[in-house]
Amino acid sequence: MKPFEPNLSSLALARDVLLTPFGLDEGKLIQTLGTMFTHKVDYADLYFQFTKNEGWSLEEGIVKTGSFSIDQGVGVRAVSGEKTAFAYSDEISEAALLDAAAATRTIARAGAGKIKVAGSLAQQGGRSLYLPHDPLGSLDAAAKVKLLERVEKIARAKDPRVVQVMAGLAGEYDVVLVVRSDGVLAADIRPLVRVSVTVIVEQNGRREMGSSGGGGRYDYKYFTDELLTQYAEDAVKGALVNLDSRPAPAGPMTVVLGPGWPGILLHEAIGHGLEGDFNRKGASAFSGRIGERVAAKGVTVVDDGTLPDRRGSLNMDDEGNPTQCTTLIEDGILRGYIQDTMNARLMKMPVTGNARRESFAHLPMPRMTNTYMLAGDKDPAEILASVKNGLYAVNFGGGQVDITNGKFVFSASEAYMIEDGKVTYPVKGATLIGNGPEVLNRVSMIGNDMKLDPGVGVCGKEGQSVPVGVGQPTLRLDGVTVGGTA
Repeated sequence: MKPFEPNLSSLALARDVLLTPFGLDEGKLIQTLGTMFTHKVDYADLYFQFTKNEGWSLEEGIVKTGSFSIDQGVGVRAVSGEKTAFAYSDEISEAALLDAAAATRTIARAGAGKIKVAGSLAQQGGRSLYLPHDPLGSLDAAAKVKLLERVEKIARAKDPRVVQVMAGLAGEYDVVLVVRSDGVLAADIRPLVRVSVTVIVEQNGRREMGSSGGGGRYDYKYFTDELLTQYAEDAVKGALVNLDSRPAPAGPMTVVLGPGWPGILLHEAIGHGLEGDFNRKGASAFSGRIGERVAAKGVTVVDDGTLPDRRGSLNMDDEGNPTQCTTLIEDGILRGYIQDTMNARLMKMPVTGNARRESFAHLPMPRMTNTYMLAGDKDPAEILASVKNGLYAVNFGGGQVDITNGKFVFSASEAYMIEDGKVTYPVKGATLIGNGPEVLNRVSMIGNDMKLDPGVGVCGKEGQSVPVGVGQPTLRLDGVTVGGTA
């Protein structure tokens, strides 16, 4: 594959990788789209993709597993009203394209419609939120092994109670090219890296675990010794906190959420309910509520795919539309939904650049990018000092949400009791139980310390996984139900 050169645009590189080696040019792409428009369809697109992935993992001081894969192919989609036909092939060729295009005509009536395919293609975009690195080539194999060994050494040196360290390194290089029936031709070169660290500590027969990590749209040189030390320290700290934890109490109480990763609760309990497909079908607790108050005053939530180098950011979405910063909730008022092209058209709303798909073998759907709540004006120390008795949730593990009613259950992986305005002892087994729209109205104080997560988020929807980001400032929530173990 031709290496990236600073003067070679993403579109030129995508052509070199995905079209030229297979004898394809723009004329043949327009011809393929044209075969779909011999029937009545509203829209069609081609999604070409080349992806390299690798993963390395260390356990018991040894790099025990390593994986590497290359995948490429093309997805062909036609849309007619609310109906979508989709076919894909892991072979990129003119014949495969025409076969897939023929398969998509099954959703439409015979006879040409009023909408015609564009006669030529025009380049879209030009944004550059991240450098088009190939992360996999930024370190050799020996250096990748040494990186993981360095993480383990740092973690073990932090405390003699550390008995096990597991570390992982993952990288992805993704080249995508989108060709649309309206004449748009767009491409993106997407790097993605991540380091993860899990530590197990033991004391007096009790074992506990802590995890940390981070990454973004960089190459492996992003992981400096300083950053790896921070990951190791955070993982050890989390494990030691759990080692000293007591059973969490249960019942309604004031809950303070820490900044950053606790925004995962916002993502799950509220963000999914603001995706266009759920709202078009009337399946969300937020359906039909634009212009209404859905949260306390001061609560402003955005989805922003334009943050440089962030895990959830994209130069363009998977339909070739530029990503953007979309205000979903403004000062407590619902302002809009996250939209792809089809749902936006059917709902007569603007496209927000949120069409995402796991790969060429999957259909796009409206998905979040980086979803976060904006900062308020309160000092975090003031928020904690205001709580007579409550829970301070600093980090979260897994959770579940029901989109139709907004009900959620989330487990806190690091939490403390607040007594007389002071953070006292750590607790384990705390679970937050509530309703997304309802909990937004229980926000009584918003910190001035908005923080994004370190770059570890993965979002699942209808069997597809995509990288995302979350964030929020310190928040005080009143009257939240906490499930505990005490």
